Amino acid sequence: MTNAPAPSDSMAPAEPKPAPEAPGELTLADLASLRTAPALAAQQRPGLLAELKSHLAACDWFTIGVMAPSAASALAALRACERTLGWPALSAHAQNPEPESVAGPVFLKGNQHSGQFLLRAEAGLGEGILISGHLKGEPNPALEGTWGPLPLDLFNSELP
Repeated sequence: MTNAPAPSDSMAPAEPKPAPEAPGELTLADLASLRTAPALAAQQRPGLLAELKSHLAACDWFTIGVMAPSAASALAALRACERTLGWPALSAHAQNPEPESVAGPVFLKGNQHSGQFLLRAEAGLGEGILISGHLKGEPNPALEGTWGPLPLDLFNSELP
């Protein structure tokens, strides 16, 4: 199964599906086949974050993709993720447009290896955060992976 969005005749973002009712049911594996992040119950957030952090601990560096309804919400999700996970802040790539000039839905792609992010207008993707973990040496599929889509506000609950 792949995380690629399904082709769509509509440019409208997919509606979030409700998360499973029992708080313990949701895992990162449950998210892998979704096109857009589910709405989470407050009780589901700590377990999902703990599972994500355990996967991230095995990796050396990360890429992040943020599918959001606006540039402002994509940047807010990126910054909350960086703060929560203790990542250095990514800077805008020199070719990046001013966020205020990008109207409508966007895709933000950040890369810790380069230290930069790119932002572009992109409709029809769904909504959420995708994080991919990478190793500096030989690839190891048992440790590396892509997790999500995670809710845009998932990392906000971790702020002090």
